[in-house]
Amino acid sequence: MYEGVVQDLIDELGHLPGIGPKSAQRIAFHLLAADPADIARLQDVLGKVREGVQFCEICGNVSEQQQCRICRDTRRDTSLICVVEEPKDVLAVERTREFKGRYHVLGGALDPLSGIGPDQLRIRELLTRIGGEEVTEVIIATDPNTEGEATATYLVRMLRDFPGLAVTRLASGLPMGGDLEFADELTLGRALSGRRAL
Repeated sequence: MYEGVVQDLIDELGHLPGIGPKSAQRIAFHLLAADPADIARLQDVLGKVREGVQFCEICGNVSEQQQCRICRDTRRDTSLICVVEEPKDVLAVERTREFKGRYHVLGGALDPLSGIGPDQLRIRELLTRIGGEEVTEVIIATDPNTEGEATATYLVRMLRDFPGLAVTRLASGLPMGGDLEFADELTLGRALSGRRAL
């Protein structure tokens, strides 16, 4: 353990996702050796993020304005909504350049053991949005893990009563370039059940 503020810095950095004790220590000592101008820029950016970034009033994505750039874009197809867990998932889908609709960020996934139920997510806002807009399809793009699957199942149950609304789920299966012999049973099973005609 280090003294005082150095240990405090290591401890705080260690709370960040993906940063373990060793990485926190490396980052802390990098910051201690950095040029004061670099530290000032980092402080400035952190302050701007805290004060200037908000969540889009429509979809819940991060934005510097009341509405994010995707919701402001009139070229986007308003009849399609892709439901994701976190703002980082919006970026992942956008990188594909395949989706031309709009998004809805839930702010997480159902996880009763951690105290995250439907009321802690932006599900009510999604239902209100679908009821007030001319949405024809909702694509559920939650993570393919226990919490994501539970969230998807819950959403399907909530959305099936909307007339004329198609509810779809992202396909899951084998990655491009993957070998069948290395695929786990669950992934291979999903690939088989999600097969499509050619």
